[in-house]
Amino acid sequence: MDLLSNDYRDLALTVREFARDVVAPVSAQHDAAYTFPYEVVAGMASMGLFGLPFPEEYGGQGGDYFGLCLALEELGKVDQSVAITLEAGVSLGAMPVYRFGNEAQKKEWLPSLTSGQALAAFGLTEAGAGSDASGTRTTAVLDGDHWVINGSKQFITNSGTSITRLVTVTARTGPEEISTILVPTDTPGFRAEPAYDKVGWHASDTHPLSFDDVRVPAENLLGERGRGYANFLRILDEGRIAIAALATGAAQGCVDESVKYASERVAFGQPIGRHQSIAFTIARMEARAHTARTAYYDAAARMLAGKPFKKEASIAKLVASEAAMDNARDATQIHGGYGFMNEYAVARHYRDSKVLEIGEGTTEVQLMLIARQVGL
Repeated sequence: MDLLSNDYRDLALTVREFARDVVAPVSAQHDAAYTFPYEVVAGMASMGLFGLPFPEEYGGQGGDYFGLCLALEELGKVDQSVAITLEAGVSLGAMPVYRFGNEAQKKEWLPSLTSGQALAAFGLTEAGAGSDASGTRTTAVLDGDHWVINGSKQFITNSGTSITRLVTVTARTGPEEISTILVPTDTPGFRAEPAYDKVGWHASDTHPLSFDDVRVPAENLLGERGRGYANFLRILDEGRIAIAALATGAAQGCVDESVKYASERVAFGQPIGRHQSIAFTIARMEARAHTARTAYYDAAARMLAGKPFKKEASIAKLVASEAAMDNARDATQIHGGYGFMNEYAVARHYRDSKVLEIGEGTTEVQLMLIARQVGL
């Protein structure tokens, strides 16, 4: 953090205090009850976090994507469910409208999304189209001046809350054509099915979605017809940097909890942190977190400078997600029996971190993308 400018440092410290004082005290409660933390989301909204990378003319804070990443790292240290709610709300919900929407669409949707008063979801994944999202089977047929959408989506974050107002859907609009269409959640025929029973991210809202003859105006087409898949690949490239920041936070959170526990827990007459095996394990955990942070800082810097960043985003996502999973495993071991109790943050990180190696591009997809970028 010493290398950050004053504005970035102040932002990170402010979110760190919010995470410590507001998020952490209710994390175990929401995790155990599988409840969406509306009061925490309202707090993030009042801080302007949902508007961080958007211009003020659309209700944003006039900041940038790196600022969002810093916020996600701080939130990820204490509660991944809260962090992914912000990440998906910004990167997957509002960002497609900002990047590809026309002026009318931006003015209609962005003020409520950037203020955090409403959430939007990103309807890409399907039961048979995950890593190979080009296998989309949802269809949208132009019928006069309306699109008629039929199909389903899977694993969609922020799609069923009481403040979800919009779902951006990829659908086949022709034999070899995928487009993106805006679907307000109050449209007849749209339904968020019952929430999943997940291993982790219990306080994150995730649903399958159904579209049964959903009719929306033709002007709800987002971006150019036939460019939906290509546009969402751009969104996913950016999102991988954000996920890397969240994962870095999780990795660092495991370090912080382990240092605290190893300094207090006494075994064989001394704090366990004085035993070399524990100390060296934590040292490796810190090295992983530092490496992950360096990777996402680099990817974000390239993106903001207008340079190619696909490879760096994949490297950051790969390194950070593995660091989070490895650190969660080590932190749980250091905590012993307590690490297996859900009231402890490291236990929740152990359950939560696995999906970081799956969502927004699996580890295998990142390796494939990196290999392509180096010419293989």
